[in-house]
Amino acid sequence: MFKTELHCHSNDISQCARVNTTEIIDTFVNAGYSTLVLANHLNQYTMDAVCPNDWVGFVDKYYGAYEKLKNEAEGKLNILFGAELRFNGSNNDYLVFGLTKEFLYEHPDIFDLHAEKFHNLAKENNMLFIQAHPFRNWMMVIEPAMVDGVEVFNGHFGHDSRNDIANMWAEKYGLIKTSGTDFHYITSPANGGILTENEIYEMSQLVEALKSGNYKLNMDC
Repeated sequence: MFKTELHCHSNDISQCARVNTTEIIDTFVNAGYSTLVLANHLNQYTMDAVCPNDWVGFVDKYYGAYEKLKNEAEGKLNILFGAELRFNGSNNDYLVFGLTKEFLYEHPDIFDLHAEKFHNLAKENNMLFIQAHPFRNWMMVIEPAMVDGVEVFNGHFGHDSRNDIANMWAEKYGLIKTSGTDFHYITSPANGGILTENEIYEMSQLVEALKSGNYKLNMDC
């Protein structure tokens, strides 16, 4: 089985992350992963810290972090472009799979949207919209119809994500289940992701695997 990490941050964009590209690659290669989704924080706070008042410049830097990791990892680890999105006025976070740089360029108002509106855009653009760690403190569980799935295992050791409750919620409403390390620190264990029979090289393969259910959750507690 091939291991794919779905929730990783790098310190060149995510202000709370303390790991660089080399540390990310070494950690996940040594842990036996074949593929990793870089899902840096995508929100107003991050933009204000990285490239305030310049949407195109921010998108270039945001996507540039993915390109940097992908280039350094070539031949060692497949790197896919994702995001952890937060809308203004909310503490909720959402993993987005299938996002493109072009989509970001075209939606400078993305932080002013809301879950239902973005979910409709996601469906139109073959993206998956997954609520990350919905049962942490300060988060609000939203209507199941507004998301495609739920992160049922989040490996961040600094938070109580109440993964067991998230799993029951996904079961009750028939939502896609995902698992992610939520990697921020060199001391974070590489303990999340999914297992597939075939290696995942492209985001389209990952989206199809999650939609089909043809995978197993990696939840190494």
